[in-house]
Amino acid sequence: MAGVRMGEMVVSANPTDELTALGLGSCIGLAIVDRAAGIAGLAHIVLPESHPGADRGRFADTAVPALVELMRRTGAVVRRMEAAIAGGARMFDMSGALDIGARNEQAVRAALAKARVALRATETGGNQGRTIRVSVADGVVTVRTAGQTAVTLLDATRPARAPQRGRARRTGRPTSTTGAKR
Repeated sequence: MAGVRMGEMVVSANPTDELTALGLGSCIGLAIVDRAAGIAGLAHIVLPESHPGADRGRFADTAVPALVELMRRTGAVVRRMEAAIAGGARMFDMSGALDIGARNEQAVRAALAKARVALRATETGGNQGRTIRVSVADGVVTVRTAGQTAVTLLDATRPARAPQRGRARRTGRPTSTTGAKR
């Protein structure tokens, strides 16, 4: 199991790996898979917008293109990539610009569209934390909301579940070696 902490991203072509991001509150767990290539990636995105000199893995506007590029360098093909996101909760009673979860989700969606990666499934919003897991072997993506059973967002036998809105490297620097990148 490759744990992906806040601001980190991991890409793997090792079929024995499972990529996991725990404790997603307002953060977004972004899973991208290319099943044909047997490559999966996971980013734990903290905030929507970066600033000069910031760590790329922390921010939606920089983490999404960095994760796509890292996967591409590992052998994935953009047109075959499928994404699923989880998190984006409102952990505190705030709205508007202070609703970081909603802003994170919007920023990730926009960055995926810009990168031309299909967003196939979501489990976002609400006010509870989540855990997202990605099986590299088959591209299955599951999410578990605190106190509930796991739900499959992307599975190995069908393309994906329709998006729902329910209210690498650890440094984030791309590399081109195979296996889990940390």
